[in-house]
Amino acid sequence: MAAKLASQDAGIGRPGFPGKTVLLLGLLLPCAVAMAQSDGIQAGPPRAGGNLPGLTAEELAQFVASTAAFVEADSVKGAFVSPVFGVEKSAGLGPRFNMVGCAGCHAQPAAGGTSPFRNPQIDAATDAGARNVIPPFITLTGPVREVRFKSAVDADGNTLSPIQRDGGVHALFTITGRSDAPGCSIPQAPFARVAAQNNLSFRIPTPLFGLGLVEAISDGTILQSFASTAFMRGRFAINGHPNRSGNDGNITKFGWKAQNVSLTVFAGEAYNVEQGVTNELFINERDNEPVALPAACYFNAVPEDRTQSGTSFETVANDLVKFATFMRLLAPPAPTCDSFANPSNCPTTVQNGRNTFTQIGCALCHTAQLAVSPSYIGAITNQRFARLFSDLLVHRMGTRLADGISQGAAGDDEFRTAPLWGVGQRIFFLHDGRTTSLTRAIQEHASDGSEANGVIERYNDLSSGQQQDLINFLRSL
Repeated sequence: MAAKLASQDAGIGRPGFPGKTVLLLGLLLPCAVAMAQSDGIQAGPPRAGGNLPGLTAEELAQFVASTAAFVEADSVKGAFVSPVFGVEKSAGLGPRFNMVGCAGCHAQPAAGGTSPFRNPQIDAATDAGARNVIPPFITLTGPVREVRFKSAVDADGNTLSPIQRDGGVHALFTITGRSDAPGCSIPQAPFARVAAQNNLSFRIPTPLFGLGLVEAISDGTILQSFASTAFMRGRFAINGHPNRSGNDGNITKFGWKAQNVSLTVFAGEAYNVEQGVTNELFINERDNEPVALPAACYFNAVPEDRTQSGTSFETVANDLVKFATFMRLLAPPAPTCDSFANPSNCPTTVQNGRNTFTQIGCALCHTAQLAVSPSYIGAITNQRFARLFSDLLVHRMGTRLADGISQGAAGDDEFRTAPLWGVGQRIFFLHDGRTTSLTRAIQEHASDGSEANGVIERYNDLSSGQQQDLINFLRSL
């Protein structure tokens, strides 16, 4: 494995967990299938998952070690062999969790991506003898999901009051019944009751490719780019604004609502929220359910993931640092053709689609590129631009996409402009994964209160051929 990880061309970041055919078949399938519809996933090998070009030998070694940590699965106590996920090396899973490892969720089209064709949460629900009931909104061929409660509930799932907001993630599964968690017995959250009261809100994994470049985009660059489009945005009734850290006021850029300020915080929060692993940023077990955790469900000293002694990055760095390093050194997705430097090398339909994308106003939010600032990582500085197709700001998306969750300065119907790089090989779209169709995803942007209404009106006025050119351009990214 190390030999493969040491080369960018070897496909660093293979999806899934090493050695387990049952999971890998589902995750690798999309790379082998042909386009099934006019806006379907692009066939071919992954165009993402490798390291940034130009890393030093030390940085490449860090990426190798960080990738290995990213594709590991966790168990409750560590060093556990799962019949589904293989060796679950790290300790700290649970007591409540959504998945046993990062690469299970961030899998398509390679490790660091987003929801795969086959949902690994189905296997995680009963891994190692766990006695979880799979909620109806989690399906074998549906997206990986986390669930939030819009309003607070009691132990039976009854809404306490619509104005008593919750907004937090409620883990799908518990370690009850797992053979490495003897004596622990806690119920799952009452999802059926909460769903019956229309009190659930879903999120799917965001792709992690190229996030080191995004981290290196300064607040000034974001604001200057936004100001430069003020006149045209006014014509389209597009506003938007940054989300900001409540402490230092810096623009936050990571997550569906741009709620996280750094890759380190992003990694630490996800480790704690999605896998239940305590770490040096989030040191306590999550206990946000009406039914409190019993003492029998605490198996490890906290934090479970912590800095070690040693002489190398691989032995000293904790998983939190390795996850952040993996994201920081992960290359952005490669387009099928470079519509910036060599547009003539792109098919005519892609060139036309790119022009249409700009003409109807999509680029006013999905900003084609933003400059990166000089970084201590030379490979990031050398990239000069992040061609992510996002302004990294939050915009009102109206009633159709509103999720009832506020995070920082991002309100119930506000979301960060989703970066479009890599969209050609994504399966599920929008924050909740409600569709596999880019065409529908575009139409979902229009509803009462959405800043995208003017753009979608212009999209609907296009001929079917022009619409297809636009889809072809998006699938080339």
